[in-house]
Amino acid sequence: MLILISDAFDASLADKLSVFGEVTDDKSRLSEANVVLVRSKTTCTKEYIDQAPNVKLIIRGGVGIDNIDKDYAESKGIIVRNTPKASSIAVAELVMAHLIAAPTHIVEYHNGMKNGKWLKKQIGRTELYGKTLCLFGIGNIAQKVAERATAFGMKVVAYDKYVSSSDKAEMKATPEEAIKDADYVSLHMPLTDETRGMVNAKLLSNCSKVPVVINTCRGPVVDAEDMCAALESNKVALYCTDVYPSDPPSEDYPILKQEKVILTPHVGANTKENLLRIGEETYAIIEELSKGGKI
Repeated sequence: MLILISDAFDASLADKLSVFGEVTDDKSRLSEANVVLVRSKTTCTKEYIDQAPNVKLIIRGGVGIDNIDKDYAESKGIIVRNTPKASSIAVAELVMAHLIAAPTHIVEYHNGMKNGKWLKKQIGRTELYGKTLCLFGIGNIAQKVAERATAFGMKVVAYDKYVSSSDKAEMKATPEEAIKDADYVSLHMPLTDETRGMVNAKLLSNCSKVPVVINTCRGPVVDAEDMCAALESNKVALYCTDVYPSDPPSEDYPILKQEKVILTPHVGANTKENLLRIGEETYAIIEELSKGGKI
């Protein structure tokens, strides 16, 4: 078995996987590979898959598989898996960092101090306690966010088309109902034809408050032009995002020009601990399928 590690995983993973066969990071050997490991950088399109006639398994280290043409892969007999639980804590902690940074104005305070400005009276802090957090999606990551937000004394509501009840949040029947009274909105949906551009002017028009929107799922679930307009018209207080249409985003991506944003470079899953967990889940998947004779 030849295992191709196409993207950045924990450095120890290659040695651990060597029990299953040869492990390489040489992308020129794609045509020989039986197993391909990707994260976000490699996109497994139809053309990519056609260059891998011997591949039997593609694993995406992380949540979601929108960078893999799953239907086409499976039509070629390729198993597609991901590691949905590994990243939950890392991404949830980044959401909490944004949740704390926004009302604390920590970025503005820091920049002010570095520029010789004492902004003690000019900027007023608010608290998370008693505020309403709306979650779009109530999967593994969102549940971890809900647990942490509840510990801060927040009210947590959620909308998920596929989930009607949860012990982590008060479920709402529609996106419009969920976002209506939100002080904070955190996005946790996969990128599909249905969710692409879901956060747009029409949805935001249902807000009775001026929320902070946090995006750690996929950049295109937010309509960038509509978000810019909402920020400029004060319908959204702040947009905090770790995700973009591409890594890195193009220079003309309109969100980059906005003042009321906090931007991080797609680091939600990039913790040392999470990379180890991704490796553990990846190992378990390969072990399970190899024992079953599927790869």
